[in-house]
Amino acid sequence: MKLADWTAGGARVELNGHRLFVRQDGEGRPVTLVHGFPTSSHDWAATVPYLVAAGCRVTTLDLLGFGQSDKPPHHRYSVHEQADLVGALWERLGTGETALVAHDYGVSVAQELLARDPDRITRTALLNGGLYADLHRPILIQRLLHSPAGPLLSRLTDERRFTANLRSVLGRPVPDEVLHDMWTSVAHADGHRLAPRLLRYIDDRRVHFHRWTGSLEGYEGPMLFVWGPEDPVSGAHVLDRLRLRRPRAAFAVLAGVGHYPQVEAPEETAEALAAFLAD
Repeated sequence: MKLADWTAGGARVELNGHRLFVRQDGEGRPVTLVHGFPTSSHDWAATVPYLVAAGCRVTTLDLLGFGQSDKPPHHRYSVHEQADLVGALWERLGTGETALVAHDYGVSVAQELLARDPDRITRTALLNGGLYADLHRPILIQRLLHSPAGPLLSRLTDERRFTANLRSVLGRPVPDEVLHDMWTSVAHADGHRLAPRLLRYIDDRRVHFHRWTGSLEGYEGPMLFVWGPEDPVSGAHVLDRLRLRRPRAAFAVLAGVGHYPQVEAPEETAEALAAFLAD
């Protein structure tokens, strides 16, 4: 599904003084999907139909500063606030218990939600992300954007540079039109200039390392890891620790896949998630 069609199927909802883009698809068991940095909920476009077919009511949203949601330019973004917004959305929609699926930046939001109210989360599926701050390996452009030079570099970012950097974390080819839609979601309302502020999640992960590690390792519900081992940021080296610390979890390791399983291998990823959520 193209970005324009995805956007047309949702609405902007006011939560905690901000307007966030939200979609709901299907009927049945609730599941909430949380996207990663620097893109948007559109990353899940190929996943949602499978989950709907598996009997799920799927809630997706663009986090604050991403996609079609508000992008306040001088805001101090934090993972805790993003978790507040997800919680506020659940209250607005009347969502009680829900399954939770998250990728990249979204895994930190998920860890914070698990730390707050693990009993609300019926089952959890996580895709490539920095679950352990000491294992996170940001690529060069992320390190530069996170540095004092970040504001200048963000203004120089264009689609060509964005696409080249994104391809560097992929393991399988992705069509140009998909990458174009990803850039469009980032650049909407000059969102690419927010990268230095949004990348403060790297600091959040370090500060809250023990809280978020504890929520991940202490969660007692069913857990699935859908992982691309070729990811240079959070790939096979993270899997090794997850297998050690979460030996009872389920694993769907996608050969030849990098940082974006749901984009690089949409059918394999969606099928793994649908089977897990329907179990």
